Amino acid sequence: MQGARHVVCAVSGGVDSAVAALLLRRRGYQVTGVFMKNWDSLDEHGVCTADKDCEDAYRVCQILDIPFHQVSYVKEYWNDVFSDFLNEYEKGRTPNPDIVCNKHIKFSCFFNYAVDNLGADAVATGHYARTSLEDEEVFQQKHIKRPEGLFRNRFEIRNVVKLLQAADSFKDQTFFLSQVSQDALRRTLFPLGGLTKDFVKKIAAENRLHHVLQKKESVGICFVGKRNFENFILQYLQPRPGKFISIEDNKVLGTHKGWFLYTLGQRAKIGGLREPWYVVEKDGARGDVLVAPRTDHPALYRDLLRTGRVHWVAEEPPAALVRDKMMECHFRFRHQMALVPCVLTLNQDGTVWVTAVKAVRALALGQFAVFYKGGECLGSGKILRLGPSAYTLQKGGSTPSMAVEGSGSGQGDSPGRGTTL
Repeated sequence: MQGARHVVCAVSGGVDSAVAALLLRRRGYQVTGVFMKNWDSLDEHGVCTADKDCEDAYRVCQILDIPFHQVSYVKEYWNDVFSDFLNEYEKGRTPNPDIVCNKHIKFSCFFNYAVDNLGADAVATGHYARTSLEDEEVFQQKHIKRPEGLFRNRFEIRNVVKLLQAADSFKDQTFFLSQVSQDALRRTLFPLGGLTKDFVKKIAAENRLHHVLQKKESVGICFVGKRNFENFILQYLQPRPGKFISIEDNKVLGTHKGWFLYTLGQRAKIGGLREPWYVVEKDGARGDVLVAPRTDHPALYRDLLRTGRVHWVAEEPPAALVRDKMMECHFRFRHQMALVPCVLTLNQDGTVWVTAVKAVRALALGQFAVFYKGGECLGSGKILRLGPSAYTLQKGGSTPSMAVEGSGSGQGDSPGRGTTL
């Protein structure tokens, strides 16, 4: 009898988590819904959007006849996610708070609450993702003792749980789960992993979940909402006025309120200019933003980057990468962008060089490079160094400039290049 299996499902007030909870009930599990409040704020009409989402989540649990709990992680979110977000922006990087939130809040705070406080046999979310475990194997994990201590016995045989892409490749959310720990992953169910979004909506419509079906899909950064991003950031960071400068002739084209407000590839708002200009580089020392006149300008294209220490979902680098120090795979640095073929080169400090087979547009420091091979999400590392742009190389810089984050990102020769960067 499976009724004794207790699954705690995160419910957000959206259609995906609602259908995830419904499907778990259909499998005969004892399901509990938990709503996480991570941000305290009012929208532009003075309404707290979290309260509305919480009401919707509560109604889902009523319709499904399952217990409902609400937990607040506002303090943890501020400390672990939002402070990091502001820090990254202040350094001129482009952070991804969704990846950080999954790592620290959903698959740490919520996971521990579900297991320790609610006695969950497993947790579940509405993410479009899969793992290599069947449900029954997930439930068995609670009885498997994990090795103690800092280092594992290297001869120990491990049942590593793989993070696999969803059946709906467009909706696949493994990108956002690429920093989740092996311990959390081995106790997690993803009921939507084999379904398409359209089918999920159909299930919702047939099961009296109309109130979540009518909601708009949430996109973008949750705590910014519909507000103007520049105004939002300037509530927290001091303006640092600087100049927009053409990368082609060093001509000053206008001024801005802070170099950290711009990310590579975005259109620059320069007053008085009719044709669009795009951000191609940022000079933190001077506070200037370098721009180019076309969306496909060569200054936007690079084929080399270095990450910080990579978080491998399996807790250690793939065997082929350890053996050969190099490995072919794919990567992306934005959700839903096409996967880019690349070669990884492993460094002794756990960082990797990523050489794209062909140059990609608008790589930016602070983004996560997420690695894939054969339908499996291997893990991710934060981009801390960028190779020279195609424009720099065209101009014939013999020692190509490299955008570097700080001095602590590791030294060493770049792969296949003669220059020490």
